[in-house]
This record gives sequence, structure tokens and C-alpha cells, in this order.
Amino acid sequence: MTDIWLYTLVSVAAVSLVSLIGILALGIKQELLQRILFYLISFSAGALLGDVFIHILPELMEGESALQNGGYVLAGIVLFFVLERVLLWHHSHTSHEEKVHSMVYLTIVGDALHNLLDGVAIAAAFLASVPVGVATAGAIIFHEVPQEIGQFAILVHGGWSRKKALLYNFFSALTAIVGAVAALLFSRRFTEAPTVLLGLGAASFIYIAMSDLIPELQKESHMHRSVLQLIWMIAGIGVMASLLLLE
Repeated sequence: MTDIWLYTLVSVAAVSLVSLIGILALGIKQELLQRILFYLISFSAGALLGDVFIHILPELMEGESALQNGGYVLAGIVLFFVLERVLLWHHSHTSHEEKVHSMVYLTIVGDALHNLLDGVAIAAAFLASVPVGVATAGAIIFHEVPQEIGQFAILVHGGWSRKKALLYNFFSALTAIVGAVAALLFSRRFTEAPTVLLGLGAASFIYIAMSDLIPELQKESHMHRSVLQLIWMIAGIGVMASLLLLE
């Protein structure tokens, strides 16, 4: 159990440090940055889906509780849909100036909750097995890079200084550690907790990929860029598949 704590905390610390990557985007020209994000979003979509279908779901589908565990994943997808609807409903009932102001704080709150769930997912994955934990942590880091760059841009656009945006971004990322520790402690009291949390982690990855990343990729209308998207998505899946060698 000591090893699981060590692996988990090192992984969530690495995820939290990714929040500082936004500062690197400041020295990159906008055109080059958009090109980099184009590839990273495609890659992270493949990595998230690859982790779910290659590592997490096979782990959940073992044994006699496969149907019940599948229910946890479905319940998680519904839960994330409801949470997103609530946030969007609040955002749509404000004036333009309030929208800009609330967008900044909703971005921070939403990212804090997202990172909290990332921490839970990483802990649950390591409780399942070390290879699943490594794959999950890797998939989250691949996804966090373009997300943190985009979020940093939103905060600066909303009127925050670069220093303040970077600081708040980092603080919101630290909730991953809170989520991981809570999940590990919770699993000691309830034997079913790791399975439930792993199911919610899978649901989170599926929901992010299918409702956020892939719709963004579908906006591309040029054939050659669409082919590049597919190649990078397959590359993300391939990286997750290669981690099977650790098992």
C-alpha cells in the first residue's frame, strides 16, 4: 500500500506541475501555438480513449461484477452531463460583462473540480494496478497540456495579469492531490470504493473526449488536416497500447 501512495502522489504532483506550462505559451507566436494545440488535442483525445478502452474498462469488466461496474461508468457519464449543464445554465443567464467576469471564475472552479477528479482517477487506477495507474496518469498529462494553455489564455483575456493567472492555475491544479489522498483514504474504509472511483474515472475520460475534444476536432474542414488529426489520435491510442508492455 505504501508503494501505491508513493506512485499516486508522484503522479498527481506531476499533473499539478503541468499547470505551469501556460507561461511557455507566452513566447510562442499565435500561429505556431494554434498548430501545436491542433496536434495536442488530437493526441490527447486518442490517449484518453485509449486508456479507457485498453486499460480501465478491461480492469472493470473482470469477474462477476462486470454489469455493475459498467453501471458505474454510465452513471458517471450522466453525472458529468448534469454538472456541465448546471454550469452552462448559470453562465447563460448573465449579462455580457458578467459573462466575462464569471467565465474567469467558472474556469478556475471548473478546473479545480476537474483536477480533483483527475486525482481520484489516478488513485483509483493505481489501486487497480501499477500499469493502469501509469497509463491513466500519462493520459491525464497529455490532456492537461493543451487544456492548461487554453485556460491560461482565458484568464489573461478576462483581465488577469499573467502572474495572477499562473498562480491561480497552479492552485486549482493542487486539488488533484486532495482528490488522490481522499480516494486512497476512502478506499481503506470501503472495499468497493476503488471500483466505483475507477468507473467514474473512465466516465470522466469518455465524457471529455466525446463532448469536448472530438467536437473540437470535427470543426476542421480541410481533408489533409483531418488526416493529420486521425494520425495523431491513433498515435495517442498507440502510446496507451504500448503501455501494455508494462503488464
